[in-house]
Amino acid sequence: MKILDLYILKKFLSTFLFVVLILVAIIVVIDFTEKNDDFIKRKAPTEAIIYDYYLNFIPYLANLLSPITVFIATVFVTAQLASRTEVIAMLSSGMSFIRFMVPYVVGSIIIGIVIFLLSGWVIPNSNKVRIDFERKYLKDPYYNDSRDMHKKIAPNTYVYLRTYDVSNDVGYQFTMEKIVDTKLLEKLESQRIEWKPKQEKWLIRNYKLRTFDGMKETISYGDTLDTLINLRPEMFGNNYLLYETFTLNELEAFISELRESGADNVAIYQIEKYLRFTSPFAIIILTLIGVIVSARKSRGGVGFQIAFGFVLAFVYILFFIMSRAIAQTGSIDPMLAVWLPNFIFAAVGLVMYHTVPR
Repeated sequence: MKILDLYILKKFLSTFLFVVLILVAIIVVIDFTEKNDDFIKRKAPTEAIIYDYYLNFIPYLANLLSPITVFIATVFVTAQLASRTEVIAMLSSGMSFIRFMVPYVVGSIIIGIVIFLLSGWVIPNSNKVRIDFERKYLKDPYYNDSRDMHKKIAPNTYVYLRTYDVSNDVGYQFTMEKIVDTKLLEKLESQRIEWKPKQEKWLIRNYKLRTFDGMKETISYGDTLDTLINLRPEMFGNNYLLYETFTLNELEAFISELRESGADNVAIYQIEKYLRFTSPFAIIILTLIGVIVSARKSRGGVGFQIAFGFVLAFVYILFFIMSRAIAQTGSIDPMLAVWLPNFIFAAVGLVMYHTVPR
């Protein structure tokens, strides 16, 4: 890269970091003001507020705001260059506009890679601590009020629970059936099952086991049975922002587990997975649109370009939120819903490149 490229890249990255810090600081202050009463009411320790919540909330917030902050930084830097006639000087010297955008592309790729690594592995681990804090001090106690729960835990094995007590990890009216080619081969019934965390096994009390061999049925009874089955207490627990606590590897495994169990809320986790891959591309697209929007020198200064940049960024976020909500209802494929805003804004960027005067 040439000196001029490094000059633009340095201004772009430093402005991006500055915008992130400013917005994060403002939101943290507002968040603390809103939640301070809850902290006092629920007697949250000061150390937990600082280290468990806010130190983990800040990177989450910076990642969440990255599309709009990179867009604002791009518009601000480019508009300043244009207002000082630096852009005109570069283009007049024979530099093409595509060549002028190279340092912005490099900067957006750097930011995109960092965001991908953070959102894929670092932030989910910090979210585990933050969300656990929120459940403990900011949310009401969770009660599983679901009834008649059916889950597929293996290719030919199905489980039924009438109710589940999350406070004691106890399930009631338990049934486990093994069905092969529509034929019932085995059925285990119990009025109560208990999770034993040390052994990581289920204790089944007062069970009845029925096995079928053709027309022959065998019934056996027992007081207790320790068994290891593909059923975890977390499946019945509080799933508040659960998808944000998974790394990409954990998210992929959890999606496979949900599919095998026949769950109907797979779309939420698929959207989260695809979002982590599309965010870097969104950053690149918004950066290029920001350069196109603000590269022209304006008599009124940089105020209009920055305001226009804000509007475009918020339109993108609004469009994404709408498509995500539609995907969660099952009306559109999750992958298409997540990629659609990028496709549309990429097309908008191409149109603007050919139509906006520079």
